[in-house]
Amino acid sequence: MKDEVATEVAKKRALPDWLRKRLSDRERFAALCVVAGLLCGLVAVAFHFSIHHLFHWLWHFAEGQDPVAFAVILISAPTLAGLIVGLLVTKVAPDAGGSGIPQTKAAYYNKGGKISSRTGFWRFLLGTLYVGLGNSLGREGPTVHICTSITSRIGRTFFRDPARVQAMAPVGMAAGIAAAFNAPLSALTFVFEELLDNFSMKALGGMVMAVVVAAAVSRTVLGEDPVITARIAEDYKTSWWMLVALPLGALAGLLGHIFVKSILNLRNWFREHSHLPGWLQPAAGGLSCGVLGLAAFYWTGSLGEARNSVFSIGYDSLEAAFENRLSVGILGILLGMKMLAVILNYATGGSGGLFSPTLFLGGMLGAVTGVGLADLQHVYHWIPAFPTDGKVIGGCVLLGMGAMFASVVRCPFTSLIIIFEMTGNYSLILPLMAGNMLAWQIAKRLQPTSIYNALLLQDKVTLRRMPAYRGAQDYRKLPVKAIMTHDVYQLKDEETIEESLKRIVKDERRYHAYPVMNEAGRLVGVTTRHELREAAKDQPVSSLLEGQQLLTVNDSTCIRDAAYRMITRDFQQVPVVSEADGSRLLGWLTMNDIARQQNAMED
Repeated sequence: MKDEVATEVAKKRALPDWLRKRLSDRERFAALCVVAGLLCGLVAVAFHFSIHHLFHWLWHFAEGQDPVAFAVILISAPTLAGLIVGLLVTKVAPDAGGSGIPQTKAAYYNKGGKISSRTGFWRFLLGTLYVGLGNSLGREGPTVHICTSITSRIGRTFFRDPARVQAMAPVGMAAGIAAAFNAPLSALTFVFEELLDNFSMKALGGMVMAVVVAAAVSRTVLGEDPVITARIAEDYKTSWWMLVALPLGALAGLLGHIFVKSILNLRNWFREHSHLPGWLQPAAGGLSCGVLGLAAFYWTGSLGEARNSVFSIGYDSLEAAFENRLSVGILGILLGMKMLAVILNYATGGSGGLFSPTLFLGGMLGAVTGVGLADLQHVYHWIPAFPTDGKVIGGCVLLGMGAMFASVVRCPFTSLIIIFEMTGNYSLILPLMAGNMLAWQIAKRLQPTSIYNALLLQDKVTLRRMPAYRGAQDYRKLPVKAIMTHDVYQLKDEETIEESLKRIVKDERRYHAYPVMNEAGRLVGVTTRHELREAAKDQPVSSLLEGQQLLTVNDSTCIRDAAYRMITRDFQQVPVVSEADGSRLLGWLTMNDIARQQNAMED
C-alpha cells in the first residue's frame, strides 16, 4: 500500500505525460541540468551581491560616525549576526550552520541527495547576515549548499528514479562553485575530488552543462574575471626564485594543519565543555571577530587596502598583496588576525565557508615569504639577489594560495587549476605542482582525515558509505567513531531486570547486548538480553555486572585494532568511550559494523 502511494506521489511530481513522451530520461536530465545551471547561477550571484552590499553599507555607515561609535558598530554588528544565527540554527534551521559542504556530502551519501528547499532558504539568509555583517568566513561553501538544495528540488520534482535525484546533487555542487568562483574547470575537479572521489564520464555530462550555464550567468553579471583578480599580462620565465615554492609548500602544510586542528579542537571544546548555551556561541565568535578586526584596523595604520580585511571576505587586501602594496608587518598582522577570527567564527557555529579564508591565508603567507625575502636581500648582501618586482611577489602570493588550499581543503588538482583559472596563465604550473603536492602530503601525514570528513565525524555522521573510506589503507586508519552507532539504547543499573525487559519490549529495542549506566550517567558494564531473561526478575541490573571484565574501545581507535581486540576476547560488540574519560559512553560498535565497512572496502 505504501509503495502504491509513493508511486502516485511520484507521478504527480513528474513531468506532464505529453512532455515525458517527447523526452527520454537522458534528454530530460540534460535539459534540467541546463535549467539548474541557470537557477544556480542567478542565486549564486544574488548571494554574492547580498553579502557584498550589506558589508559595504555597514562599513561606510560606520566610517561616517565618530571613532567611538565606529568601534562600537564594528564590534556589535558581527556579534548581533552571531546571535541571530545561533538562535535560528538552534531553533529553526539546524543544517544552516557551518560551511555547507559537509552537509552536502552527508545528504548525497546518506539521504539520496535530498536537501530541502527550506534549508537552502535559511542558508542564504543566515549566510548573508553572518558574513555580510562582518564575520570572517566565506560564501563559496554556503553557495554550494544553496545550489544543491535547488537541484535537489528539481530532481525530486521531475524524476521518479532515486538515482536521478541523487545525481542532481553533484550538478548543483559544480554549478555553485563555478558561479561563486567564476572558475568552471575548478568546479568540476572539486566535485570529483571532494564528493565523488572518482572520475566518471556518466556524472561529467550533466555537471558540464550546469557549470557552463552557471559560469555564463556569473560572467554576464559580475564580469569575465574570477572573483579574485590576479591576471598576469606576461609569462613567468623559469627561474631559481621559483624554488621558494618548496619552503612555502612546507610552511603551508604546517600552517594548514594548525589551522584545521585548531578549528576541530575548539569546535569540540565549545560542544563538550563550554558553559555557553549553543545559541549564544556564534555571538561569542562574532564578538571575537569584531575585536580582532578592529585591532587589525588600528595596528595596520588604517591603510585603505588593509583596513577591513579581517572582517567579512577580505579579498581587497589579497589583491593589494598580489600587487606588492603591503609591507611585511601589515601582512603578518593580517595573517595572524584573520586566522584567529576564522577559527573562532567557525568553531563557535557561524554560518559561512572556509574556501575564501583559506585562499586569503595562503595569499598572506606567500606575500610574507616573498616580501620578507626581498627585504632580507637588501639587508644581507650575501643572500643571492631575490627579485623584488611586484610580479615576483605576486607569484609568491599565488603559490601560497595554491599550497594552502591543497593543505586545508585536500583537493590537490583543484588547487592547481583554480590558480591557473585566476591568472589565465600556465607559466607557474611547475612551482605550483611542487609546492601544492608538498603541502598536501605534509598535511595528510599530520592529519589523515580531511577537514570536511572530520567535521562530519564530530557531528556523529557515519562515513561508511563514502568512497574515500573504501580503500585498504583508509580502512586501517579509519577511527571507529566513523562507523559506530551513536544513538545507543541504555539500561539503568538501579532498575530491576523485570523493569528493563518490559522497557525493552515497549520501546522495541531487542538487541543482543546493552550498556548499563549508573545514576550519574557513567558506564558501569554491559549485559546481554540472554542474561536478563535467565536471571531472577526482581534483582537489579547491577547484580549481573559483578566481577565483569569490561572491554571498551575509545572513539579514536582504528577499526583494525578494535576488531583485533574483539576477536581476541570473543566479543561481538563493545561500548565506545571517550579517550579522556573511560566511563563516558560515546557509542556502540559491533562486528556487523566492521563487516559492513570491510565489504564496502572490497566492493
